[in-house]
Amino acid sequence: MTIQWLYRALEESRARGFLGPMPVETQIEHALGFSRVWESFSATPPEQFLDLGSGGGLPGLVLFENWGVPATFVDSMVKRTNFLQEVVEWEGAPRNGHVVNGRAEQVSREPGFDGKFPLVTARSFAPPAVTAECAARFLKIDGILIVSEPPVEGKADRWNPSSLGQLGLRSEGRVREGAAFQVIRKVRATPDRFPREIGTPGKNPLF
Repeated sequence: MTIQWLYRALEESRARGFLGPMPVETQIEHALGFSRVWESFSATPPEQFLDLGSGGGLPGLVLFENWGVPATFVDSMVKRTNFLQEVVEWEGAPRNGHVVNGRAEQVSREPGFDGKFPLVTARSFAPPAVTAECAARFLKIDGILIVSEPPVEGKADRWNPSSLGQLGLRSEGRVREGAAFQVIRKVRATPDRFPREIGTPGKNPLF
């Protein structure tokens, strides 16, 4: 991948302290792991996707360039969404990026976001219980959540099946595409009570 705007965007993100010090090429390769996971489930790109807690733009900006489909970037920090809005308007970037500043607990309940996405991605967003609860309502039925995971296998109950079921979700397992990823599928509608009020998923996690 040699897209000038993307490299420029990620270098700028790192300069502003939004990304770690690893080479941009390494960070792009990790982000492309999300696309390979998706492609193991589907022969075509998603019709659109949402990047949860987009932060410095990974994996969202890489997937945006790779697929060219409409992309929604959600983050609660104004300085980060300001940055993302800036870079998706640069020359060379795909034209269908949408940046949203807000908390997932609220944004996911808005009509334009509730149950709309076949794919939600998350990299370093939050612990499993918080990520699952904040992502669930964004997903369409049969949509998938792909989460970047620690490289070493952890506890078997890291993604608790019973608690995922409360959200209308089911684990599809942990996979490796270079890095490790967890795949969660939405199998039925998320109950109205989820996600709970802002901050509650973290203060009182389901698992």
